[in-house]
Parts: sequence; structure tokens; C-alpha cells
Amino acid sequence: MEIPAGSYDGATAALLAAGWGVPAVTLFETVPSTMDVAHALAETGAPAGTVVLADAQEAGRGRHGRTWTSEPGRGVWLSVVERPDDTSGTDVLSLRIGLAIAEVLEELAPAPIRLKWPNDVFVADGKLGGILSEGRWRSGRLEWLVIGVGVNVHAPATASAGVRAGALRPGVTRLAVLERLVPAIRAAAAAAGPLDAGELARFHARDL
Repeated sequence: MEIPAGSYDGATAALLAAGWGVPAVTLFETVPSTMDVAHALAETGAPAGTVVLADAQEAGRGRHGRTWTSEPGRGVWLSVVERPDDTSGTDVLSLRIGLAIAEVLEELAPAPIRLKWPNDVFVADGKLGGILSEGRWRSGRLEWLVIGVGVNVHAPATASAGVRAGALRPGVTRLAVLERLVPAIRAAAAAAGPLDAGELARFHARDL
């Protein structure tokens, strides 16, 4: 069940959109999945850079239909709509976004952030976050991408089966994470082509 929200940690959607330089932010208290909402908005013409942000997800998902624990107040659960003209970077998009996330959030983490191919972000031996990107194609043309990212700001109260959870340093706020995260996601999504030599070296240095 989608429950709209008037603000997120005290910030309105308009204030967040202005601060991140994006056209629109849609806020929810609870939503099954921010990715599903983002796809629905994209279908109706939402512009590139539209952000869907929820305090909690009831059915957050990862690769192969796996679930992602998305408890209220514990992390950032968001999806971003992109409409790239150049699709040459889509094959490495999750890797590129993972690298961007690691680099911008490391100063907020208690240990170096590592990456696990193809879309997991770890701190120490705990999973800090995950990335999922989905495209919608028509007549051989990519109409839009939705990039979903979940990051544990605080460790979840209920651990997922078989997965040790990681988190950022105590005292880190969700807004501090988002002000770094959203621009990093957008910049990574705008990059074209395969990973270059510099990106490959940076990825290998963090490869779990």
C-alpha cells in the first residue's frame, strides 16, 4: 500500500529537489517498491532525474527477485528515473554506480567500503547496500531506466536470512547520505561506454 508523505526527515519534496538539482522528488511513508512507482511515473512522462524516496518499503527487491529489508528510519530507499540518449554504458551501470556510492559514502563509513560484483556494497563483512537497474525498451529503443539503490544508514532491526548487515557510522543522518548519493547516481548514469582504465583500477582496489 502506497502511503504518501509530506516530508522526509523534516525536508519537503520541493526542498530536496532544489538541493539535489533534480526536477521532482516524490515522497512516501511506505511503498511496496520505489522501483515500481518510478516505472509508473516514467510511463506517464516523468523527466530524467525524477527521484522516488520512501521511509520504508514492504517489498523492496534486489536481483533475481530477492527481497531487501527496508525498515522505516533505518536507511535510504530510493529510485531514480533516467532517460539516456547514449546506452553504451548500461551494461556496466551497476558497477559504475557501486563505485560512485563507495567513493562518496566512505567518509561516513566505519571502515573502507568494498564492492561485490555485480551490485552489492559492503562495509567490513556486512552488506551496506545494493543496486538494481531496470530498463524499458520499445521498438529496440531504451525509453527509460530506473535505478534503485538501498543503503543501510543504521543496521536493520531484523536481519535478512543469511546476510550480515552493514551500516554507516553512528550519528550519520539520512539527509547527509542522500545529498552525496543522488548526485553520484546521476553522474554515474550519465557516463557512457565501458569502464575506463581508471575506473577499472578503482573497482579492483575495492573488489571483495
